[in-house]
Parts: sequence; structure tokens; C-alpha cells
Amino acid sequence: MRRALFKLHFIGALTGALFVVILGATGSVMAFEEELDHLTHPQLFRVAPTGPPLPLTELASRALAAVPGARVTGYGLGVSPDLSTSVNLTGTAVYLNPYTGDVLGTRSGPTLLAQIHQLHLRLLAGNAGRTIVAWSGVLMLFLVVSGIYLWWPVKRVSINRTAGGRRTWFDIHNAVGVFAFAFLFLLALTGVVIGFENVTSPLLYRITGSQPYPGGLAVVPRPGARVLTPDEAVAISRAAMPGATPVAVNAPGPKMPYRIALRYPEDRTPGGRSRVFVDPYGGTVLQAESSRTTAAGTRLITLNRAIHTGDVFGMPSKILMSLASLAAAAQVLTGLVMWQKRRSAATRVRALSETR
Repeated sequence: MRRALFKLHFIGALTGALFVVILGATGSVMAFEEELDHLTHPQLFRVAPTGPPLPLTELASRALAAVPGARVTGYGLGVSPDLSTSVNLTGTAVYLNPYTGDVLGTRSGPTLLAQIHQLHLRLLAGNAGRTIVAWSGVLMLFLVVSGIYLWWPVKRVSINRTAGGRRTWFDIHNAVGVFAFAFLFLLALTGVVIGFENVTSPLLYRITGSQPYPGGLAVVPRPGARVLTPDEAVAISRAAMPGATPVAVNAPGPKMPYRIALRYPEDRTPGGRSRVFVDPYGGTVLQAESSRTTAAGTRLITLNRAIHTGDVFGMPSKILMSLASLAAAAQVLTGLVMWQKRRSAATRVRALSETR
């Protein structure tokens, strides 16, 4: 059984090597996606607080002046006073200083970090890529579990640097796999749950006996009625969810409500996990879903994602999951080096036997 499992472990690693390396490399970057974006583009995000912020309607006017002919689709709000506000237009995001209204810059099309994100989620190949990523997670889970089983009889975690060759790479492979086992297992398991969410999400709701909040909320158009400004909608969301910070708001259509995303201090996910839907005609709160009190199934889904991305405990867990992602790639690469050295050794043995 051990020999058969070793062969399956080897064949699986060889078959999925490219995908696991891609997922590991991109995952290590995604753990710090927001931080890297702010670090590499400080001119778009960093501002000096100077009094009360301008109304969103004023910022929208300045954004439209910078991109004539566009239409406002939403707003991105800074979670701290030293961050800019973005006005999302059709095809372009305009970043502004919320205190002075100065345009800091614009973005059109996907950024490099957004491309890395999509490479991790879908391999830049749509639904087909998403399916490959999901099954790569299953493969990674098998490699992690089978690897610890194969290691168990040996129980060696030291690296013999003097041995050289395949033995040293074998020791590195063992050591990385053992020390990162718990995090690799969590990374793979949570990835599988995300990859097969069409199955796992309904299962989590059934296990917890809960139901997700209904989606697709709509409003009845009222011709001639005054439409709430985004600032008024944000103020209503703050009152509906005290203690949470609004981070994004959409521009509603004729039959669409305002959708305001909010974050509580304990929420680590950049986009927030709380939502308030507001009728743009009358200001009525149509639905308020707090991350603190939402359905148990939703909380489990959110927790699973937070563990996978490293958001669950903030920076310490981000560092751990980023290193775990790199460890996954390292395991594949060290395994490939061992395989190559083994082939080279076998070739030399055959060549030597033929000369005798």
C-alpha cells in the first residue's frame, strides 16, 4: 500500500505541478493584495486629512470633469482618514483626495494585482480555469495528506547539507512539508470548499439549519420622486449598523436600491462582509445584514474564506498563509528536482552497465 501511495503521490505531483506552483505563487501575493496596492501606488491612496471630507456628490462631479461622458457606477470609501476616495465610472476608476477634491489619478482596465487575482481564481481561463483550480485544490489536499503518511515511518526533519544530491533535496522536501503541514492542510481544505462552493455552501446552510439572506432586492420606480444622494444613503447605513465603517456604495438604477458595504473593526476582509440596502426614493432600509448576526452558514463561509486568504487574524495570519502558499510551490519544485536527480542517476547507472 505504501508503494502504491508513493506512486500516486509522485504521479499526482508530476501531473499537477504547474497548477500547484501557480496557485502557490499567486496565493502568496494575494495575501497582501491591498497592502501591496497601497505600497506600490501611494500617489493614488495616501492623503493628508485636512478637515471634514467633501460630499460624494461633489467628488463625483470632479471625477466626471476628469473623464467627460462617463457615468458614475459607485464609490470606494477609505477605511481610515488617510486614504483616498474612488469614484467608479464606466470603465474607469478616479481617485480623489476626499478633503480637497483633487484628482490623484485614474485607472482603466485590470491592474497587475487584479490579473494575479484572476490567475489564482480562474487561471485567466474563465469557467474552465475555475474548474481546474478547484480540482487542483483536491490534488493538493491529497498530496499534503499522503505526504505526511509517507513521511511518518521516517520522521526525519533535519537537513543533511553534506550529503548533497538527491538526499539533501529529499531532506528539504521533508522538512518543509512537515513544518508547514498544518497550514498547507488548511490552505488546501479551505480552497476545496471555495472551489466547490456550489456544493459546499448549501451543505453548510443545511448543517447549521440556516438560510442565506435573500438577494436580488428591487424597488418600485417613483417618477418625479427625489432620489437620495449617496451621502444620505451612507448616513442611513451608519445608523442602521452602528460601529461599522462604510467601504463601498453603488449608484442605484431605476429599480435598484443603494447597496452599502460596511466593515466592523474585527472584519479583516477589505471589501467588508456587512451590507445595508436602502430604498433610494424613500430612504427605507430594505435589508441590513451584519457580519456579526448573519446566518450561521454565511458566517462559516466567511470564516473559511478568511482562513484561506489569511485575513482571519490580520497581518500575522496573512504572513503565515503567504508562507504556506510558497511552501506548496516549494514542495512541488523540490519534488521535481528529486525526480530529475533520480532520473539522472538511473541514466548514469545504465550507461555504466552498458560499458562493462
